Amino acid sequence: MSLDLALSIARSGLSHVNRQLAQSAANVANAATPGYTRKEVQGEANVAGNLSAGVRSGEATRAVDAALVTQMNAARATSAAAGARARLLEGVEVAHGAAGQSIGDLTAALGDAFVALRANPSDPLLQSRAAGAAADLASRYNTVSGAIRTARQAAQDGMVADVDKLNGALRQIAALNDQITPLRAQGMSTAELEDRRDAAIATVSGIIQVRSVPEANGAVMLITAQGMSLPLDPAKGPFAIANQKVETGSFYGAGGSLPGVTMAGIDVTAGLGNGSLGAYAGLRDRELPLAQAELDTSAANLAARFDAQGLRLFTDGTGAVPDPATPYATGGWMGFAHAIGVNPAVSADPSLLRDGTHAVAGGAGGATAFTPNPSGGPAGFTTLIDRVLDRSLGADAAPGSPHPAFATTGLGPDGLLTSRLRPGATLAEQASQVVAAQTALRPEAEEAGKASSDLLGSLETRFAARSGVDMDKELAAMLTLQTAYSANARIISVVQTMYDTLLQAVR
Repeated sequence: MSLDLALSIARSGLSHVNRQLAQSAANVANAATPGYTRKEVQGEANVAGNLSAGVRSGEATRAVDAALVTQMNAARATSAAAGARARLLEGVEVAHGAAGQSIGDLTAALGDAFVALRANPSDPLLQSRAAGAAADLASRYNTVSGAIRTARQAAQDGMVADVDKLNGALRQIAALNDQITPLRAQGMSTAELEDRRDAAIATVSGIIQVRSVPEANGAVMLITAQGMSLPLDPAKGPFAIANQKVETGSFYGAGGSLPGVTMAGIDVTAGLGNGSLGAYAGLRDRELPLAQAELDTSAANLAARFDAQGLRLFTDGTGAVPDPATPYATGGWMGFAHAIGVNPAVSADPSLLRDGTHAVAGGAGGATAFTPNPSGGPAGFTTLIDRVLDRSLGADAAPGSPHPAFATTGLGPDGLLTSRLRPGATLAEQASQVVAAQTALRPEAEEAGKASSDLLGSLETRFAARSGVDMDKELAAMLTLQTAYSANARIISVVQTMYDTLLQAVR
């Protein structure tokens, strides 16, 4: 080996080690930067004929497990969906009240107030207490209905915000693709740009689950879990949704007023899949409308069963009592839980709780006949109170005639939803089922979110171990590189000494 060749090898070694040291320093400096992955500068032997001519440094590359990244993005989608549901459902859970304040508890309390009133039907204090118990129950229905409305509007607003965020991330990915492609063609490093692109893909995955499919030119395609390929354009995002105020009767679908999510002009709401955007759509279009319908069914039957026995205790703002036997979507009682209140006539004259508000004509399969207590009637009139306790709050409209079952199908503004509840026999049983089902939704979502977050945390730990910066390993590598630098420098020094010796010999 000639001295020139030895010098060339040592100099190339020094240059390569310098590149590696610089990259290790950059790794250490960015160790705490979110989304940063460890970069490496690999060397390749230069061969001239049959002789080694030194080392050539490659461009910085990163070692990333694509399968692990796909798993992480799937976990992000699940975690984001559960988080969105938990946040919005929390308000509904809180609105149902603490122990003793739910519609189930307050329905039982109303029954207790009538039991107390029966012992002394003419006592004004007991009459007022019963009227107050009715007002408390109606108010709780109003509160829960308001929370459901608020959550549903928040779901619509969340969809709008997610679409805006999604479009921004997709534009960023498209722009990074455009930067990476020419650099890759020139053999230059794109590692830093790929880190930024992966971070943008992670943002997309929280909104709608995607997997990244690499292309030969260094760009990536994004495919949803439902098989949709997402258009990537640096100038504009493909998704769109309109702002909309959500009313109780609003719904998404044919004939509905709620907007869908479109991709390049095509409605893709039904194919959003996992992620926060799909969770918001599910809450807006299915879960919350069903919760409202279940609440309305309970409230409508409450008013109707009291009215059927001769006591118009609960009405809407116009003084009307709904007929829960009519279809939910078209029967005029949708949203009744928001409007229910105590009949103003009863509020003004609580003695009507003893005497009754109207006569009832008996009918087959319905309540028996009832005549209100006349103004000069007995102060201890208990006929109506017994009808309320045995019939309105009981399982039968009349002896041997059960009340019509609570509606479980044909619910929702579009009439297409089906309740998860088993119809209760009494008002209190049905109300308790509504409370139990609706207050369980938030804890279920939170538990699902915790499980997915734990999984994501575990995957991120594995990813960090494989692709992140380990300070101990990085510093150990830098020590090794310093040794290699010293060795190459020593070779150069020896070659220089040999050159000096040869020159002196020539002289």
